[in-house]
Amino acid sequence: MKAVVWHGTGDIRLDDVDDPRIQEPTDALIRITRSAICGTDLHMVRGTMPDMAEGTVLGHEAVGVVEEVGDAVRGFTPGERVVVTSTIGCGTCSYCRAGYFAQCDTANPNGPAAGTCFFGGPKSTGPINGLQAEYARIPHAMTTLVRVPDSVSDDQAILLSDIFPTAWFGARLAEVGSGDTVLVLGAGVVGQFAIASAKRQGAGRVIVVDGISSRLDKARAQNAETVNFNDEDPVEIVRELTGGIGPDRVIEAVGVDAEKPGSRTDEQWKPGDAPRQALDWAVELVAKAGSVGIIGVYPPGFDDFPIGAAMNKNLTLRMGNCNHRRYLPQLLDLVLTGAVDPLTFITQHEKTTSAIDAYKSFDLREDGWLKTVLDVA
Repeated sequence: MKAVVWHGTGDIRLDDVDDPRIQEPTDALIRITRSAICGTDLHMVRGTMPDMAEGTVLGHEAVGVVEEVGDAVRGFTPGERVVVTSTIGCGTCSYCRAGYFAQCDTANPNGPAAGTCFFGGPKSTGPINGLQAEYARIPHAMTTLVRVPDSVSDDQAILLSDIFPTAWFGARLAEVGSGDTVLVLGAGVVGQFAIASAKRQGAGRVIVVDGISSRLDKARAQNAETVNFNDEDPVEIVRELTGGIGPDRVIEAVGVDAEKPGSRTDEQWKPGDAPRQALDWAVELVAKAGSVGIIGVYPPGFDDFPIGAAMNKNLTLRMGNCNHRRYLPQLLDLVLTGAVDPLTFITQHEKTTSAIDAYKSFDLREDGWLKTVLDVA
């Protein structure tokens, strides 16, 4: 089958690889109909997410059709449409049963202390071959798969695999509540869903900071107040907008590949030149005794955090990898009822054969590129 495969920093290829097979009774095999390219994938390609294994299939978002199930998979049958949760949990350990699927004691082959297991990640996460492929093996299928209703399209469902749950999780981490003024750092697709999530969790105002005009346009379409950090000082403007107090809550949706204002280049696979930028702005801008939810990706070994400034302001800091399975069913209901339409945020459709070129365009942060969906079938 065809798959997008990691061979080294800046080196990804569309390869012919062996078809996956059932390895455990709890596995399922799916034929993928939609996959997607995520900013997290770029961390692996740029080298900011270290210790990848050569030959790993990339991608952690997919919608597909069940082809085969293991003997222990009792809730799915071949032919059913499903969405895959990006993080993998067994569903039976104490962490999964408490809703912390991203910290499952069983799923990660490296052992219970290894942390999050997800598709297409570095060695520390498994590695488990990813979902930018024609077929995929799904471990712990009873937990990792969620059935998709007939009235929800593949395009709608693909953004439930990772993006919408992650954004919802970010608003929960930030403790968004009724009437809060919320600052979202980053207006990529996770930031866009963070706006939607904050509003549905009670936010009174949402302010968004980014440096790409087309992304800010999308944010304004959701009635967010926007700040372009390439045109004005976001610290000064956000303080002005909040009467000098700062926002009550901040959702940090940027991560380690943040850029300094005015520093965009056309160099391929270039990591951001200001990895602490979003963290610094979050801590500096949030109101005293406020809270910050961090869902931007920071790899193990990143130890540069403004902890002193945060402590001096009595801040609550919460962060982590999303427990996708915890939120996906309720968010699927929001899509099913029309309360949220994920199609608004898909800006590109590409065939799998064009995946490498799509990666390159997405990596360069080209204006207009928000979310790229790969049409596998």
